[in-house]
Amino acid sequence: MTTETRAAPLDLEDLGASADRIRGAVESVITGKPDVVRLALTVLLAEGHLLIEDVPGVGKTMLAKSLARSLDCTVRRIQFTPDLLPSDVTGVNVYNQEAREFEFKPGAVFANVVLGDEINRASPKTQSAMLECMEERQVTVDGTTYPLAAPFMVIATQNPIEMEGTYPLPEAQRDRFMARVSMGYPHPEDELAMVDAHGAGDPLLDLRPVADAQDIVALVEVVRAVHVSAEVRRYAVTLVTATRDSPDLRLGASPRATLHLVRAAKAAAALDHRDFVLPDDIQSLAEPVLAHRLLLTAEAQIARRTTERVVRDLVARVPLPEVD
Repeated sequence: MTTETRAAPLDLEDLGASADRIRGAVESVITGKPDVVRLALTVLLAEGHLLIEDVPGVGKTMLAKSLARSLDCTVRRIQFTPDLLPSDVTGVNVYNQEAREFEFKPGAVFANVVLGDEINRASPKTQSAMLECMEERQVTVDGTTYPLAAPFMVIATQNPIEMEGTYPLPEAQRDRFMARVSMGYPHPEDELAMVDAHGAGDPLLDLRPVADAQDIVALVEVVRAVHVSAEVRRYAVTLVTATRDSPDLRLGASPRATLHLVRAAKAAAALDHRDFVLPDDIQSLAEPVLAHRLLLTAEAQIARRTTERVVRDLVARVPLPEVD
C-alpha cells in the first residue's frame, strides 16, 4: 500500500476551542440537537452551504439565525416569496443622475452569511439567481463580475415539497448545497426546556458573537490542510459512483458531491481533533451530503423507498478500505 507524506502538524487545539465556543453559543438557543449543530458547524468550516428542511415550527430559522449571530460578520436575510425578483438577490445597476452614470447597488447576497428563509417559496427563476454565488463566490450583473467576501455561506430553510405553496428546488441548486439536515421534533424533555428558556424571552437577544470572519477564514485554512489518504479518497469515489449504478435511483450523485463529501469529512476530522480523515468520517456524512441530490425511480417511490435509505444501504454494502 502506498504511503503519502503528511503536512506539518495542524493547530487543531485552536480550532477545537473556537468550534466549542461557536457550538456552545448555538446550543444556548437550540436545545437537544447536538448532531444538527455539529453538522452546521462542519459545513461552515468546509466552506459549504447548508439546507435545513423540515415542517414549519421546528426551529429551522432559529438554527440559521443563532449560527449567524454567533459570528461577528456581515449577515443578510432574504425572505423568499413568490414576488421576489432575481435582482433583489444579486443586485442591480441604477442610474445616478448626479454622476451621470450607472452604479451598482449590491443585493442581499453580499454578506458573509446569507439566510435564505423558505427558499422554495420563490419562483425557480429567483432560486436560480443563487447558482453563481453559491458555486463561484461571485455575482455577475450586466456583464460585470463582483467577488463575494470570504467566508461566504448560504443557510437556506425550506418546507417539504408536499407543503402547499412551494416549488421544488432545481437539481442544479440542490447540488450546490453541501449538506441537508432535518431538525425533527424535540424530545419531550428538550421541548420542556425550550418552553422554559423561550417563555421568559428570546434567547437570541442574549447571544453574543464568539468568532469573527477572520477567525473562520483561519479555521478554514486548518481544515484544508487535513490529510486524506489515497485509500479514503478512493472509498469516497466508490461510494458516490455506487449511487449512479443503483437500480433505485434515476439520478445519482455528481462529482461535486464527491468533493463536498471529502471536504466535509476533513472538517469533521478537524472537529474531532484529528489531522487525518477516517473512513468513518465518510460514512457518517454520506447521508446528509448525498441524499438530497438523488432522485428515486418510479418503482422505488411506489415501494416507499427514500433516498436516505438508499444511501444507508450503499454505505453498508460498499467495502471499507484498508488504511494504514
